[in-house]
Amino acid sequence: MLLAFDIGNTNIVIGVFRNDRLVADWRIASDRQKTHDEYGLLVQQLFQCSNLKREDVKDIIISSVVPNLTDVVKRTCEQYFNLAPLVVGNGLKTGMPIRYDNPKEVGADRIVNAVAAIEEYGAPLIILDFGTATTFCVVNEKGEYLGGAIAPGVGISLNALVERTAQLPKVEMVVPEKVIGKTTVHAIQSGLLYGYCGLVDGMVRRIAAELNLPLTDVNVIATGGLAELIHANSETIQKVDQMLTLKGLRILYNRNEKLHNKEQKQEEKNVEKGDI
Repeated sequence: MLLAFDIGNTNIVIGVFRNDRLVADWRIASDRQKTHDEYGLLVQQLFQCSNLKREDVKDIIISSVVPNLTDVVKRTCEQYFNLAPLVVGNGLKTGMPIRYDNPKEVGADRIVNAVAAIEEYGAPLIILDFGTATTFCVVNEKGEYLGGAIAPGVGISLNALVERTAQLPKVEMVVPEKVIGKTTVHAIQSGLLYGYCGLVDGMVRRIAAELNLPLTDVNVIATGGLAELIHANSETIQKVDQMLTLKGLRILYNRNEKLHNKEQKQEEKNVEKGDI
C-alpha cells in the first residue's frame, strides 16, 4: 500500500492507496506543537479504525508547505513505518514542464494538484485550491504549468475583518438568503460568500482571457475545504474534486518510484559501509 500525506497550513490530509485505489482518507489538524510520536500514535489509531495494517504500507510520499512539519512527519514515517518517504520537491519527475521564472518557488501542493488535474481532466486548466490561502494554478493547452495567483483565503479574510473592527462579530460561513443583508451577521455572510465568488469568477475570466481562450474551452477544477460551497454559488467552477491532491501524490509516486527505490538502496549500502 501507498501512504500519502498532504501537509497544509491548516490541515494534513492523509490517504492510503491499494493498487492505485484510494481505500481510506482522513483530515487532521496541522499542529506544529505535536511531536512525531504523537502523530505516529494518531496515524496508528486511524489505521486501526479503518481495519488497515501498518505493515502493509510499503511506500510513503509527502507533499508539504510547512517545512517544520515535514521533518516531524518524516520522522513519524521512519519510526512507525520503518520507511523513508519520498518528499515532493526539487528533482522530482513531474512529467509537466514548469514555466515559472523560478520553479523552486512553486508550492508542492500546487504542482501536485496540477499533475493530477492534467491526468484526470486534461488541459488547458485552471485549478483552484481553497485552503488557508486560495491558489489559482494555470496549465496551458500543451500541459505546461504557467503560474497563477494567490489570494487570502476566506477564513483569513473573516479573521482580519473581525480583528480589525470593534463591533463586527465572527460569523458562520453559510449561504445567506439574499445578497442584501438585513442584519449585521447576514451582511457579513453575504460579503464573504458572494464577494468571494465574485473574486473567483473575476479571476477565472481574466485568466481565460489572458490565455486567449473562451472560458468554455478551459477546465476549471476546484478542491479544498470550501470548494463545494463556493462552487454552488460560482458561475465559472465546473467541478469539485476533494481527492485531487491525494490523486496527484499517487501519480507522482508512480512516476518516481524506481528512482526513489534506487536512492534508498544506495543509502542502505552507504550505511552498511559506514559512510553515513
